[in-house]
Order: sequence, then structure tokens, then C-alpha cells
Amino acid sequence: MQFVLLLVAVVGCGNSDTSPDEQAVKPEADTAEITTVKNLDMSFVTIPAGTFMMGDANGENNETPHQVTLTKCFELGVYEVTQEQYEQVMDSNPSHYKGAQNPVENMRWDDAVEFCRKLSELPAEQSAGYVHRLPTEAEWEYACRAGTDTAYSFGDSESELGEHAWYGRKSGDTTHPVGRKKPNGLGLYDMHGNVFEWCQDWYGNYPKGSVTDPTGPSSGSNRVLRGGGWFNAADDCRSANRIRLDPSSRSGILGFRVARSSVK
Repeated sequence: MQFVLLLVAVVGCGNSDTSPDEQAVKPEADTAEITTVKNLDMSFVTIPAGTFMMGDANGENNETPHQVTLTKCFELGVYEVTQEQYEQVMDSNPSHYKGAQNPVENMRWDDAVEFCRKLSELPAEQSAGYVHRLPTEAEWEYACRAGTDTAYSFGDSESELGEHAWYGRKSGDTTHPVGRKKPNGLGLYDMHGNVFEWCQDWYGNYPKGSVTDPTGPSSGSNRVLRGGGWFNAADDCRSANRIRLDPSSRSGILGFRVARSSVK
């Protein structure tokens, strides 16, 4: 398959001499970056470096609060990867709940990683020094929270979750087109609900102290997923909620979104 890459309205991370403590924790949502692969639009929001409290003292016992500092900016997909996007890149669509603009699901961890690898190998992306990948678990929660310390990116009220997420009995027992609910403070859609999203990390217990640029254990048997899905209860869609699955798992609630970093 031959790909054509077009970059439009580029607003990347760039170089910065600002320390993480001086960076804004809540960047503006209008710093979106539009990348087109063939006839495929992928929008990214630039997330600056910063420090936040990861986890939830009122959550599950695997959500121990601890301070995390991310020293490098990164870009995160505005939307979960859609079936149309996945099919154009991979020539297949394994999803149970068909719909061109619905998130691709029934994804193994390796499937998501392979999609990212193919994007990274595009000549224009290589020339620009970009690498597409899954976000780390810390990056995912940092972006989901968008500067908040509440249960959800919009606050603590479960009664408002339906405005931001497809979940539980409010989903009609299926996925839905991405971007139909309210975004979080960074302009990221469906960070709560629709499908669980694979992260880079092997699953492991959180550290008890502060950490910098964590990437999880060096090995393990399960990978981390975040965000909750259309099938899940409200509590499973919290910003801090984390689950673990064998990376070979497939399900109609397992999808992903793409992160992008500069290696230059």
C-alpha cells in the first residue's frame, strides 16, 4: 500500500527551555495538529511537559496517588482511531460494531502497536522526526485530567458523565462515532467511555514516591488499558481507573488512540 502524507496547520511541540514546573498543566485546546495519511485525517493536541498527581485516594487499591513529572511534551490524538482510519492503513477491520467513524475495536495490543509502526515509517514522518506510538499510562492520565484533580475530567458528578461519555446503559450496548460527546479541557474526545484504550505500559503497582517520565515495569504479563468503554459502569470511566489484560486479548470494548513524539 502506498501512502501520501500531507501536513496542515502544524503546531508541534517544538523546542523549549522552560522547566516542567514552569509549563502550563492545562494547554489550550486550539493547538491541534492535523495530519492526513492518504485520505485520512488525524488530529493531535500538543501536551506540554508538567507535573501532576496520578491516581485517586478514593479509588481502587491499585490507584495509589503519587506525583508524576513529565519532562517532554508529546502529542495525543484528539479522537480514538476510527475503523475508517484503521482500514485505510491496515487493509482490514476486525471490529464487531461496524461504523466508519466508530472507534476500531477488537484490538490486540500488538495490533495497535503495528498501526503506530506503519504511521511512523511514512517517509514524511521520518523526515520530520516523528514517531507514532501508544501513550504511556502516565501520559494518558495526564492528558485525560487536563489539569483537573477530580474523578472525571469535568468534575466529580456521575450525573454529568452522559454528556461526556458513551458508557453502561446509556450507550445502547454498542460503540458510537467518535467526537459526538463533549471534549475534555484539552479538546480530547471520548477519553471517558466508548472503548478502553491500550497504553504502552506493562501493568504494575504504582510507586510510593514521586517519579519522572514513568514507563511502567520493564516486563510483565498484562498491559494497561484506560478510559472505560460502552459496556462499563460510570466508576470504570474515571480518570484514574486502570485495568490490565493479556496483550493478546480481543474484545468489542478494546481500542486505542495514537500518541506522537519528536525524536529530533
